Amino acid sequence: MRDYLANPAPLGLMGFGMTTVLLNIHNAGFFPISSMILAMGIFYGGIAQVIAGIMEFKKGNTFGTTAFTSYGLFWLSLVALIVMPKFGWAEPTPHAYMGCYLAMWGLLTLFLFLGTLKGNFCIKFIFASLTVLFFLLAARDFTGSALIGTIAGYEGIVCGLSAIYLAMAEVLNEVYDRVVLPIG
Repeated sequence: MRDYLANPAPLGLMGFGMTTVLLNIHNAGFFPISSMILAMGIFYGGIAQVIAGIMEFKKGNTFGTTAFTSYGLFWLSLVALIVMPKFGWAEPTPHAYMGCYLAMWGLLTLFLFLGTLKGNFCIKFIFASLTVLFFLLAARDFTGSALIGTIAGYEGIVCGLSAIYLAMAEVLNEVYDRVVLPIG
């Protein structure tokens, strides 16, 4: 029986991928955090991924629901952590506490990576590289090492680009009803 529901994964992957690339261009040291990154975090990284997660729920995909909704809420919470102190709504979070926050996201991502082991190469690569990214960012915040932060930035760019690739592969392969971009 044909599934007539659209595949929400490309939306979620693009929201994750594009926002991740932009934030990690910052982490690599190319430009400061600005409203561009915050807006992407709220709307494309945040809301679009939550929508994709809800759509995955409708399709009965527990993994997709958990991943997209969780990372959408990650982006929204990250923006809140940056913006709330600027409005005087909360004290800034100390770096070591941010290390705990990022380590917890790394732990979730590690477990989700285990859920990709039966999947294609691209999805395994995305989750493996995202696990590494979260733990690198946590290490940066625990140690205060700018070098670890820069390495994390470059690694995050690769992670985000891999999500963009998978999103476009899924779209183009479906549109042309053949493999245009392989996903392994």
